[in-house]
Amino acid sequence: MNILRYRRGCGVGFLFLSQAAVAADLEQVQEFINQAVIYLLVLVGLLFILYVYFMRMRDDRSAPLAKILRSPTTVYSVAPEALVTDCARIMARNRIGSVVVMLGESLVGIFTERDALNKVLAAGLDPNRTQVSEVMTRDPYYVSPDATVGEAMELVTQRRFRHLPIVEDGKVLAVVSSGDLTHWLVKDQAGGVQELVDVAARP
Repeated sequence: MNILRYRRGCGVGFLFLSQAAVAADLEQVQEFINQAVIYLLVLVGLLFILYVYFMRMRDDRSAPLAKILRSPTTVYSVAPEALVTDCARIMARNRIGSVVVMLGESLVGIFTERDALNKVLAAGLDPNRTQVSEVMTRDPYYVSPDATVGEAMELVTQRRFRHLPIVEDGKVLAVVSSGDLTHWLVKDQAGGVQELVDVAARP
């Protein structure tokens, strides 16, 4: 009789333990599913942000340079007979990397920091006696304000120069550098990503 009661007690105990184990397993499965759903939502959100980021980058690369020139831009220019020393002072004073060389209203050349280093200092020329027309880059490449940011980036990359005049109807509107183009793209993309993050963080 006692043995029968013992067996029944053990059977009931095992039954409760089995139910408890099943309940614990169900809770673990439910917790796993909840975590998987959260991770999936986060992944979808990140993919969406990356998609929008690259789409906006493509759109920004196709934007015209005129978009960058909305604010007034100062063009620093010199005459062909200007001395290299004077050009260097203008660049140093205004913290710029180049000056355009103008003959009247016509663009005839550009003088850059690289020209000063390679064509003047490395060549042993006296900057106080050398005219910029002797060492400038003649007939420089230039683009119109209708050219896209991507086209400008491709040009400076392929030709390996850092400064690109923007000319319209023979008038120099600005000189942009590869750094200006990169900075504009990065700054705009950073703002776009921040907007998306802000939206995603809203309750």
